[in-house]
Amino acid sequence: MKLNEINDNPGSSKDRMRVGRGIGSGKGKTGGRGVKGQKSRTGVAIKGFEGGQMPLHRRLPKRGFTNIFAKDYNEVSLGRIQVAIDAGKLDAKKAVTAEALKEAGVIRRVKDGVRLLGGGELKASVTFEVAGASKPAIETVEKAGGSVKVLEVKASEGSDAA
Repeated sequence: MKLNEINDNPGSSKDRMRVGRGIGSGKGKTGGRGVKGQKSRTGVAIKGFEGGQMPLHRRLPKRGFTNIFAKDYNEVSLGRIQVAIDAGKLDAKKAVTAEALKEAGVIRRVKDGVRLLGGGELKASVTFEVAGASKPAIETVEKAGGSVKVLEVKASEGSDAA
């Protein structure tokens, strides 16, 4: 037996029914769509339509909103930074900034700033210049002999912060 000789058992699959090809075929005239009406026509899109009654998705109240001033931070764990230092991609002697993390390949693109999270262990003494850090992350960095400098986040031009 060869790969090019393999095929299905005879009768295991049926041919596709060609609809709308004459009354004698058994699927002619209406082509399996029933009789008349909007749904028998082509191009019908009546998913949420309830016959003129106010549809359910418009009867229910709307909730919540998207805050256009929300900051989108790169979240980086201490364990991920330690891996980058061990691999020689990050220099522990220089300050760790968003640009340094991007060059090291820890983050893909710089967003509104880096937020430091406390997952994992940090053995190296490192200085961080980040937009934010969690309490456990700051404690872990200071325990390892490093420091965390939290930068002022630039206010967007549209806000009225005085």
